[in-house]
Order: sequence, then C-alpha cells, then structure tokens
Amino acid sequence: MADLPAHVLFGAAYYHEYTPAYDSGLQPEDRLKTDLDLMVEAHFNVIRVGESVWSTWEPENGRFDLDWLQPVLDGAHERGISVILGTPTYAVPPWLARQYPEITGESATGRRHGWGARQEADFTHPAFRHHAERVIRKIVARYAGHPAVIGWQVDNEPGLHLLHNHGVFQRFVDHLRETYTDVETLNREWGLVYWSHRLSTWADLWTPDGNVQPQYDVAWREFQARQVTEFIGWQADIVREYAEPGQFVTTCISYTRQAVADDELSAGLDIASGNPYYDMQDGLLLPDPTPDDHEQIWKTTGVWSLYQTADWMFSSRQEPFLVTETNASSIGFPWDNQPAYDGQWRQAAWALVARGARMIEYWQWQTLRFGAETYWGGVLPHSGRPGRTYAELARLGAEFAKAGPLVAGIEPDADLTIVYSTPSKWLMQKYPPLATPDGEPDPAAYHRIVDPFYRGACDAGRQVRLVHARQLPTMTPEAAALRHPVLVAAALYVVDDATLDWLDAYARAGGHLVLGPRTAYADHQARARHEPAPGRLTEAAGVTYDEFSNLKRAVPVRALPGTPFDVPTDATATQWIEGLTVLDADVLAAYDDPHFGRWPAITTRRRGEGRVTCVGTVPGRGLARALTAWLTPTPRSGWSGLPASVTATTGTSPDGRRVHIVHNWSWEPTSLPAPMDFSDALTDAPVPAGSALELGPWDVRVVVSAAQP
Repeated sequence: MADLPAHVLFGAAYYHEYTPAYDSGLQPEDRLKTDLDLMVEAHFNVIRVGESVWSTWEPENGRFDLDWLQPVLDGAHERGISVILGTPTYAVPPWLARQYPEITGESATGRRHGWGARQEADFTHPAFRHHAERVIRKIVARYAGHPAVIGWQVDNEPGLHLLHNHGVFQRFVDHLRETYTDVETLNREWGLVYWSHRLSTWADLWTPDGNVQPQYDVAWREFQARQVTEFIGWQADIVREYAEPGQFVTTCISYTRQAVADDELSAGLDIASGNPYYDMQDGLLLPDPTPDDHEQIWKTTGVWSLYQTADWMFSSRQEPFLVTETNASSIGFPWDNQPAYDGQWRQAAWALVARGARMIEYWQWQTLRFGAETYWGGVLPHSGRPGRTYAELARLGAEFAKAGPLVAGIEPDADLTIVYSTPSKWLMQKYPPLATPDGEPDPAAYHRIVDPFYRGACDAGRQVRLVHARQLPTMTPEAAALRHPVLVAAALYVVDDATLDWLDAYARAGGHLVLGPRTAYADHQARARHEPAPGRLTEAAGVTYDEFSNLKRAVPVRALPGTPFDVPTDATATQWIEGLTVLDADVLAAYDDPHFGRWPAITTRRRGEGRVTCVGTVPGRGLARALTAWLTPTPRSGWSGLPASVTATTGTSPDGRRVHIVHNWSWEPTSLPAPMDFSDALTDAPVPAGSALELGPWDVRVVVSAAQP
C-alpha cells in the first residue's frame, strides 16, 4: 500500500502551460499565483501536473526544457499543496513522429493511425522506448527531490488501442512458441483442424485482422494486455531509480480500455488509480430511470454504476485507490453539456470515498479555450473566474478537511461479492452470447449478464465487492468463505479447472456460491467443456443442462409453493435461459411460460458447510432485487427500510470506527430514523438512535459510530 497522507487528497489536474497570459489578461506568474491561492481557499491539497506535454518538456529532439514547471512546484509547496508528477509518454511530440515514422501504431496490419490525437504510437518499438526513457529520466531526475512531489503517475489511461504492428505480432508468435513449444501442441490446444487452420510451421500463423477462431482471440487479447502491463511496469521501474522514499508510483486507468487487465496492471504499482466519469443531473436520480439495456461505456449512468466503478477500482488491488480524474463540470463533447445539480458534486465524491477512494482529483482546473476538449468543463470556466462549480467544490473541500483521517482509506463493507473475469469479457466482446435488439451481436454481453446482479444488489440496499477471478486462489477457500460469505459467479465463461475446484471448495467451506449464466461452460482456452454444463460444478450445483436459449422478450418468473424465496410480481427472466435439469437440488422459482416452464429458473442445494445456488437466466430488476434480499437477509450496514431515493454505504475507518455515508439522490427532502447512536462527522453533533436524520435535496450526511468489538 502506498505511503499517503492521513487525509483525503483533494484537488485537480493543473496545466499552467495551457493557460497563457491572454486567457485572463494576467501575466503567467500572476495567473499561477491566483490559481494556487484559489486552490487553497477551496481546501485543495494536491495537483497533478506534466503528463500531457512531451513537446513542452522536449521541444526538439535532444533539447530539453525542464525549468518551466519549477514555479508551479515551488508555489504549490509554499501553500502546502502536494504534487503528483506525470511522465508524458502517451502524447507523442510531432518531431518524434516526423523523424521516426516507423513508431506509428497500426489499428490493423498495415493500417497506420493518423497523427493529431494521442496514443498513436507503438509503445513497444525500440525507437519510441529510447526517446521515452530519455525524457522520463530527465524529468524524474530533475524533480524527484522537490519537497512538493508525493508521487508519480506513469503514462496516462494506457491501453487505448490494440497494436497490430509487425514487431508486436512477431513478439506474439514468440510468446506462443514459448508457451506451446511446437505447432502441433498449438494445433491441438486451439483446435486448428477446424476449417483447415492447422499450422505446419510458426510462419503459418495468420495476423489477427480476419481471425474468427476464439482460442486465437483469447490469446491475442491477453498478450495485448500483457504488453501494456509490461510498458507501465517498465516506466515504474525507471521512476523508482530516482524516486524519494515515500513517493508512490501509479498510473491512471480508464477501466474500459480494450488492452487493460486492471488487476495485473496495478499489481506492479504502489496503488491503483482510476478515472470514473459519470452522467450528472438525472443520471444520478433515484429511483433509477435508466433503462436496463443502457450501455455503460467510458462514462456511466445511474447511481448503481457509480458505485460499481468505485468497487472495480478497489478490486484492482483489493485496497483503497486514487481517483485521478473525475467530473468537474460537463464532460465529453460540445453537444453533451450536463453540469451537476447543486449537491451532486458532494454526493459523487462522498460515494467514491465511501467505497475506498483516498483521493478525489478533478479534470481539470480550468476549462480549455482550445483543443479537442474545449468543452470538457473544469473547476473554473473559460473565463478563469470562480463560479458555481468552484463554490460547490470549495464546500466539499472544507468537509474533507473537517473529516480528516476518519475517511481516508475506508475499508468498504460488502453484503455479497461478484467475481469479475476480464478474459471472459474479452471473449464475449467478439463472440457474445447475447444480441442487441436488432439482432446484431452485442459486444457488451459480459456486462449485460453481470451487471443485473450488481444493480439488483443496489436496488435491494446491499453493498457489493468485486474480486477478480485471478485473485481467488490468493485466498484459502476457508478464509474466503468468512470474508465473502456470498460469492456470485456469473458469465465466468473462460475459466480453468483449478478455479472451478476452488469455487467448489469455497462452498464446502461454508460459502454461498451463486452460479449465473454461462459460468463454467468453457475452459481457459474458451473451449466448450466435455462435461455436462456447468462443467466441473455440476455435482456441486446439483443441476445440469445441455440446452439454452436467447430470449426476445422477458419471461415472467413465479414462486413455487413452500419455498423460502419470495418472488415478486414483477420478477422476470431476460436475455437468456439455461434449461436446468435437477439432479439433486431444490427449486426456488420457475418460468411462467408454456415452453420454458419445463425448467426451473433458480435452484439451490447444500454443499458441505455451504450452499450452491444456480440462476439459469439474466434476472430482471425485480427478480435480481428479490434474489439479493434472499441471499443477504440482513444488510451489514444496519440500515433497512430506506426510502427509494436513499442509499447508505458503510465501512471501517483506519482507526476502527464505523463510517456511514447516507445519500438522498433526489429533489425531494427526506428524513429517516437513525438505527444506532451516531456522531455527525462534519458538525460533531450527536445523532441519537431513533432520532431523525434529515437530508435535503441531493444531500449527503456523514455519520460515525463506535468501533466494532
């Protein structure tokens, strides 16, 4: 875990080099002083600098200008503002592209990226690496000893492209040769007898452009992510040669990048960092009006998806994390301007802190007057004068300053845990089991299966932890059963035998294992298993199936007499049904349909000291909510019967006290009884058990209770 200050880091990305004198009529040194003084007044205590301007650091090949940042760091240090300094390797200078055209990245074999955006380069090319290493060493050597610098961000949002360059492909072939030794082994493991794809020599391996063989694609995507992990680790190692004791090294992850395996990428860093962007205004409204089929991409919509993003960041290292970028105002493009309602900045920031964020950093300080992101709103508008955004964030900064160490590094609670499988997601992006409404393959299929379980938990007032499938073997099944008493494995399609055996052992040790659609159907090579589905978990689940169907419409789900599962009237099965055949299990719910009614929707059975429940469909919102309530009858938070607009997120402070962060995500004020004795963390006022906790429109309350024994 990184060595961080004992308070929430709060600030913004700051690019003094982007704001020349003509932006405000001030001289650069006066603009810098004004900016930093405004930050102090808003209780900002950190800025991120330097990562986007290689051409400023090195205007020409071999000519470096390193002094321009000195006044920024000096001014920050004088005011008690810490600095995270970035390496500029994601934004290639024009002179480098001109002198070394061979470093241009290829989106397909022989199809080069155009220049004028970012991350256009093949970061594996020796010429790129030579110049990148040189500029990194110059910058870090120059500023590692500056007292303002507390950490380093290497690169920025890596993994934007899958690289098809010749050298990358040849390294892929070398990787396969090392993994499989000979082509006959590869032929057998990938099933290349199909459609006459057998290789006679490694030179026969085709480039990925026209590939439709799933086993190839799994290997290709894992290799691409490994290149990104190696690149970031390479930079981190260089930085650590110069970094002072206590300075951390990280990178900021855009979690939907196609060449990122966030758990592997973060393992070699000191702390995980990410960039959660979300729809404001009615995108944060509860009850949630977002349609079930709304696709969550680089920005999310819905309160549940904001929490999910935070839990995803926590999952990278199973530790608290940094938010290196998030909404300051409108985000994205000139045609999409939705700055927050009053109060929503507080709500989103406190939601992220509740789930483990140790830093909230906005992108960026001042809205740009030029460039591709002219209308990506900053803390200050184009005028450079403080407005509503600044005022709202200043209020939030005062709250973080008041709360102090209490909320820095909260260990978030979880009522249930969802297994996340990056290889399964990659496979389903190209070979999805689900279709879009117009019948086309749905590249979001993985999340279409997993997300309803998460969203259902949020609808039921429960909290969720994500754990990567690759992280499971780091825990003993016995320890996992205690730490994660309910473990949901949905869409865990690409999975090896050892992981499935671990899941069975987890149930035997006392855990409640929940199997969702497509889990355990394929092996680690994405080959359909010979065993009846769900593969090696058939005996544990007490069910099997060999038939499955996509759904064009939702199918009602009904209760069975005498079962402990309360099925609501709005319960539905969506998108997918597996024809479960009971071997040795109890049926909890069935489909109300003349065809699909022959199969159970949900089954359960004892397994050792625990239980295995099988959900044969993608649950609609009503069914997912009810399923969560059955799996976790009592929320760990201690809050129950909350109004539909209210969430309560809880966790443990580093000093052992219990932190409760209660949100009202609506325009309507509300009041709810305190379930125990609290103290208000922001006013120190007592909140006795049973007294009314008042929340205004788009409000948040932070209260604390005694440490648990």
